[in-house]
Amino acid sequence: MKCIISGRVIRGNGHGKKIGFPTINLDRRNFLRLKNKPAFGVYAGTVKFLDKVDLTTRGRIRAGIVIGPLDAKRRPKIEAHLIGFDKDVYGRQAVLELTKFIRKFKKFKTKKELIEQIVKDLKKC
Repeated sequence: MKCIISGRVIRGNGHGKKIGFPTINLDRRNFLRLKNKPAFGVYAGTVKFLDKVDLTTRGRIRAGIVIGPLDAKRRPKIEAHLIGFDKDVYGRQAVLELTKFIRKFKKFKTKKELIEQIVKDLKKC
């Protein structure tokens, strides 16, 4: 399974950062044009920035990528936790490559359950 999603990095609601797993959020225009959209869920993959960013990882950064849920405008969220990367990339063009499906998207009853699952998911990335 391999899927490429590209777009500009936009500001999200900051929830990932609040629980210790900051993410980049992608503008969804290119995603909405995809003919074969990936299912909502958690994926292992990589992120590459198309413009100049000071990277020590030869351009690709390992990531845990989430597709979904729908936002208030009924569009799916697309976000990625960049493993070991913490630079400001707002406004930059990013390419997400989904390489492995980890699990279906689900809501958690508590913040503790969510954090425990994120830790498990990232180990698979």
